[in-house]
Amino acid sequence: MSEQAESTKTTGRRSSTALERRVDALEQVLIQIYGPERLILRAGKLQALKQLRSEDLGLKVLALEKLILDDPGITHVPTRREIPKILSRLENELADMIARRTLEDELEKKIAERMQERHEEYVRDIRNQILKEDGGPETPETLKKLERLAQLDGVGLRGSALDVVRPATLDEVIGQESAVGSLMAKLASPYPQHVLLYGPPGIGKTTVARLVLEASKKFPQSPFGEAASFVEADGTTLRWDPREVTNPLLGSVHDPIYQGARRELAESGIPEPKTGLVTEAHGGILFIDEIGEMDPILQNKLLKVLEDKRVRFDSPYYDPDDTNVPQYVHKLFQEGAPADFVLVGATTRHPEDIAPALRSRCAEIFFDPLSPEDIERIVAEAGRKLALEVEPEAARIISQYTLEGRRAVTLLVDAYSTAYLEQGRQPTVIDGKTAQHVISRSRLSPVKPSITREAEPGRVFGLAVAGYHGLVLEIEAAVFAAHEPGRGRWHFNDTAGSMAKDSVFNAEACLRRITGRDLSQYDIHVNVIGGGNIDGPSAGVAIFTAVYSALTQTPVRMDTALTGELSLSGRVKPVGGISEKIFGANQAGLTRVVVPKDNATDVPSVRGPEILFADTIEEVLTEVLL
Repeated sequence: MSEQAESTKTTGRRSSTALERRVDALEQVLIQIYGPERLILRAGKLQALKQLRSEDLGLKVLALEKLILDDPGITHVPTRREIPKILSRLENELADMIARRTLEDELEKKIAERMQERHEEYVRDIRNQILKEDGGPETPETLKKLERLAQLDGVGLRGSALDVVRPATLDEVIGQESAVGSLMAKLASPYPQHVLLYGPPGIGKTTVARLVLEASKKFPQSPFGEAASFVEADGTTLRWDPREVTNPLLGSVHDPIYQGARRELAESGIPEPKTGLVTEAHGGILFIDEIGEMDPILQNKLLKVLEDKRVRFDSPYYDPDDTNVPQYVHKLFQEGAPADFVLVGATTRHPEDIAPALRSRCAEIFFDPLSPEDIERIVAEAGRKLALEVEPEAARIISQYTLEGRRAVTLLVDAYSTAYLEQGRQPTVIDGKTAQHVISRSRLSPVKPSITREAEPGRVFGLAVAGYHGLVLEIEAAVFAAHEPGRGRWHFNDTAGSMAKDSVFNAEACLRRITGRDLSQYDIHVNVIGGGNIDGPSAGVAIFTAVYSALTQTPVRMDTALTGELSLSGRVKPVGGISEKIFGANQAGLTRVVVPKDNATDVPSVRGPEILFADTIEEVLTEVLL
């Protein structure tokens, strides 16, 4: 029994020693956390200082409870049996406290690092700002490049001769009096209209539009101010991105991530709208050359701007409540950019090739092709501006090889340069020999057709249109006895279009009715000299006349050209391109043109061939047969 008691007593001492070590360990951890001095102050504040210094284990545990749990209201002194449980709870609390403090320390460290980075950025920005104020970002290398650019600006040629001879006033524009007056009426009105200009290249559409704007500013009713701008663009080069990354015509939004707004905006995540040509032309004219070549989608977007007179911008990055957004950005996103202008579009295409939606919003003006007389006047005027005397023969030669004003001036400048090189000094006269030399070197072909004027059965002159120019077609027919009796055949150019071939069949039906002959007894050949690459019904009258002439062996007048569609009943139906066809006949030197009576209102009121109107094929024959 005494041995058992001794063992129990030994176990109690060991247990007591273990508890004391745990208590001491907790106290040491608290000292490490708070430090000796702060721990004493904290214990005094919690009324636990005497208990912490006590030799009694229970009082010491009570002091630890107050310190760890931060509760001075704890008064129960634990017994030895209660101490292990209390120590376990205190150890868990202390572990949580240490974990929190460790996390707080890490956060404080990160905060300090971030503050240091921001401080360094701030110092760097201040340094850059001081550099800009003191001298900017220039370096010896950038200054050297700037000096090189200044040197290049100081060197230049005397300019283009085309700039020298370009008309400076509307009075100097030749051959477009009707178009100038029409455009002036459209733009000088109190309510100017959008306009489409049609015509061949090189006849002055761009120049006229620019000069008309300047002239219209002088009218009191004109809405254009003195500062009204003439913004010029080319429809063939107006490229854009369907994602609206870039749109030089209408404008686009430079988002801070993808398109790169200015640095001060991008860093704040603010999108930046960039206005386009339509805003640059606000209050003036936006001139788009070759407008028919523009992308159809871009044309539709332009039409929307014409209606709204503003350009709208949108971006998922725009926040109307962001106080960092500049006021001009707010204004552009909320109200759009102003775009109140007059659109003047020029094209070498025909009206049917232009989008109907665009045509419906615009007035249409047609520029006439230039005549040889116009070309001669243009060459003479250009020579005057170059201080040259252009001999009439030289101007006549140039007019034989081009009907474009720009091309004619280019040939004159080429002759000027050739004469300068040959004479070694400023030339004063351009003669026919020099002009012919330049023409030969350029390998040009005459624009005036070379046609045979001898009258013979089966030969007539028809008319066609190529672009904005009229062409004279030599049509010939030959009639033979059928190779196989009763099985006569018609032969026509294989390259001709289906509608032109239908004209041959219509002519056959009319011939049967008018002549009463059995055409199955004849082989009939019809040929369009030059290849016959034609299409359309307008050659029907000419084809019939050629075959009738060959069949009856009756010659046709060689000073007369024919155009018109022929119906099965012999009626002469109206056709298109009357102005161009009359111009082409005049170019070829023909003095008479027979056109359908229904085209009477399409005949231009200008000097030219005598116009004869026909309603039936019999009336045509009366006018042309010898």
